[in-house]
Amino acid sequence: MRQRTVLISGAGVGGPTLAYWLARYGFRVTVVEHAEKPRSSGNPVDVRGRAVDVAERMGVLPRLREAAVGTTGVSFVDAAGGRVGRIDMRAFQQPDEVELPRGDLASILYEASRDDVEFLFDDSIATLEQDEHGADVAFDRAAPRRFDLVIGADGLHSMTRRLAFGPEREFVRHMGLYVATTPLDGGAAGLGRDILMHNTPGKAIAVSATPSGAFFLYRGPAEPGIDHRDTEQHKRMLTGAFADVSWRAPELLEHVRAADDLYFDSVSQVRLPRWWNGRVALVGDAASCVSLFGDGSTLAMVGAHTLAEELAACPDDPRAAFRGYEAAHRRLVDPKQRMIGQVSALLVPATRRGIQVRNLATRLWPALAAAARLKSALSRTPAGRP
Repeated sequence: MRQRTVLISGAGVGGPTLAYWLARYGFRVTVVEHAEKPRSSGNPVDVRGRAVDVAERMGVLPRLREAAVGTTGVSFVDAAGGRVGRIDMRAFQQPDEVELPRGDLASILYEASRDDVEFLFDDSIATLEQDEHGADVAFDRAAPRRFDLVIGADGLHSMTRRLAFGPEREFVRHMGLYVATTPLDGGAAGLGRDILMHNTPGKAIAVSATPSGAFFLYRGPAEPGIDHRDTEQHKRMLTGAFADVSWRAPELLEHVRAADDLYFDSVSQVRLPRWWNGRVALVGDAASCVSLFGDGSTLAMVGAHTLAEELAACPDDPRAAFRGYEAAHRRLVDPKQRMIGQVSALLVPATRRGIQVRNLATRLWPALAAAARLKSALSRTPAGRP
């Protein structure tokens, strides 16, 4: 039987996970990535639930644990740095979940798949034309090729989605927030393992030592003309938004102005009526970005594994495989997409009163978390047994 070929666009989290499993199932896989090398930075992300099982089956779970950052909580501070509230993250975490920098996760997944997969870095899909039997792809750099299937794992601003489904404005919803992160190169030493966060109405600025970095969030309407690759534009928007904030904001904004590693984007969700079109499908944020606060990396890994299993089960009928993947994975994604309002109200209260109420509420959360753990334990106890 002819070996089926698959092009995956994106070497972040979902792309290498999908590539690993498809190669295991006998597909010939190529991954194209616009960056020159695997990502080396990024804010911490969680690997939890079914993604832990995927990582364990890939043999990478020990490496993920070695890279874990071990954040203990979020301490909310006033302008003078005094603590006014705290969330103990350990009270909400499951014992087997792992928190690690996104860049470390992407690098580990790449290293797990690279021996059996072709990677094309510093390149991108330029055009994509599909028919009943496959897709013809032209690249910015590499020679054109034909593939049986093309999978977009290229994130919120997916080129694959634009070429095969339509313009971004039809599927990406601005959720009223902007986010930025930048490493601090040791500038956060001495903070311990809590994230320190300071709020003013509609704005949040945070510093973490695990890994050392600064994090910014602010409320704002959709701005036309934002170029997600224009770092100078991002710096202007960010410094303008936080110009009136005290605490450590002046110092951190100076760092932003000089930074050569700044992530900035709208907090957005991706909503499509269907995650596949002919011989092209989407996975991870390209299909269903849940928002900044969701389980994006976990869902990307689980979705990639589900898609690979469906394609392995239906190698002669990719549309059936795509339907099975989407039906199964939407059950995990849809509830997460509904949570953004709750989480944004927690981290970025819109008013001073909202900040005060949030800080007061943090005093009750340890008891609520303990009750949730007890309820979960009881639900797992077989009937008739203590």
